[in-house]
Amino acid sequence: MKPYYLLHLMPYYNSNSFSIPFLKSLSFLLFYAAAFCSSSSQTPTLVLPLKTQIIPTGSIPRPPNKLPFHHNVSLTVSLTVGTPPQNVSMVIDTGSELSWLHCNKTPNFPTTFDPARSTSYSPIPCSSPTCTTQTQDFPIPASCDNNNLCHATLSYADASSSEGNLASDTFYFGSSDIPGMVFGCMDSSFSSNSDEDSKSTGLMGMNRGSLSFVSQMRFPKFSYCISGSDFSGLLLLGEANFSWLTPLNYTPLIQISTPLPYFDRVAYTVQLEGIKVSDKLLSLPKSVFVPDHTGAGQTMVDSGTQFTFLLGPVYTALRNEFLNRTAGILRVLEDPNFVFQGAMDLCYRVPLNQPKLPRLPTVTLMFRGAEMTVSGDWILYRVPGQVRGSDSVHCLTFGNSDLLGVEAFVIGHHHQQNVWMEFDLEKSRIGLAQMRCDLAGQRFSVGQ
Repeated sequence: MKPYYLLHLMPYYNSNSFSIPFLKSLSFLLFYAAAFCSSSSQTPTLVLPLKTQIIPTGSIPRPPNKLPFHHNVSLTVSLTVGTPPQNVSMVIDTGSELSWLHCNKTPNFPTTFDPARSTSYSPIPCSSPTCTTQTQDFPIPASCDNNNLCHATLSYADASSSEGNLASDTFYFGSSDIPGMVFGCMDSSFSSNSDEDSKSTGLMGMNRGSLSFVSQMRFPKFSYCISGSDFSGLLLLGEANFSWLTPLNYTPLIQISTPLPYFDRVAYTVQLEGIKVSDKLLSLPKSVFVPDHTGAGQTMVDSGTQFTFLLGPVYTALRNEFLNRTAGILRVLEDPNFVFQGAMDLCYRVPLNQPKLPRLPTVTLMFRGAEMTVSGDWILYRVPGQVRGSDSVHCLTFGNSDLLGVEAFVIGHHHQQNVWMEFDLEKSRIGLAQMRCDLAGQRFSVGQ
């Protein structure tokens, strides 16, 4: 049995998390992490202190075709880097490849990594295969600076940017050390949200790119399960061969070898084949779910997105069917000027004194080989701070990608609650199964 690493998530709610100038979401507080391994393994136990950081719109780098998220859960891990070790805090992001650290201490970034203090720090030259071949999936190609060092530039959704050199150094997780980990040592940054950005030292990329953390660590798979009752859950790195685990249905990851302008080749991309509202399959041609010759129209599973976004024709069909099904059950918000998150324009007025929502139709996302059903309280989302007379405002938790100028379907974590999600990198597939994620956490006796 291969060793596996278990991270436990506990809920954290910030009552001020919806303040202007940016919206923030309910977030997870990861306060405890433990690594378990078989008795025959010599791999040491890892204990990683994790916590939540709330990140504003555009404060993490995204490829051009990724959503400029308004609601974003960010999970941070505290570790040490360099020789002697320096304390850093890194945001874990499944939508990014390059891990990076702020390396230039400024008033905006007081917590940084100082490469001059590390004897194991090694900048990567332009001639290195790491620079010439392993950076091909970066949103902006790597370049060569005046010192013949590999130079990386990260673009942000809000026009912020960060740039610096690729380097390698030793990363420490608990008592384990990982020498030669490649990352970006960023010495120049521009940010429109410096107060929030200063809360972490950098970012840990977790996508399928060759320089992501999971790729460099060669994890065969990782899984997570987010509870729908209390927003707790667990993240597991490695194999998950447990007798109590519900059998998973697998959908293959879509891979395109040829670079296309609107296709993110290192995202977790699956094939969406249809959508049902309750028992009715939406009348849509299969072609609307297939990426076109430019790569536009891929379906990405991204835990960094809160809600799910669909391309215009698909969203319109879902919106119309859901509207018909809820006629006489819910009162539509008649306000053409209100579009939640700029993409969610089907909203309802619900009396503030109404204890719970009426029974609502389900929405099932049909993937190749697997399905994900959204029901109950996960269909509508109460918009914080929005009140119309004596009514609260609830919006459909599916948005229109076209309104954001994004040419992709994105499956967000809100619809992954109470679903065991396994990212099998070895077999290029994602497995999923409905389950009580709070009970899954109890199986490991964490958080008790």
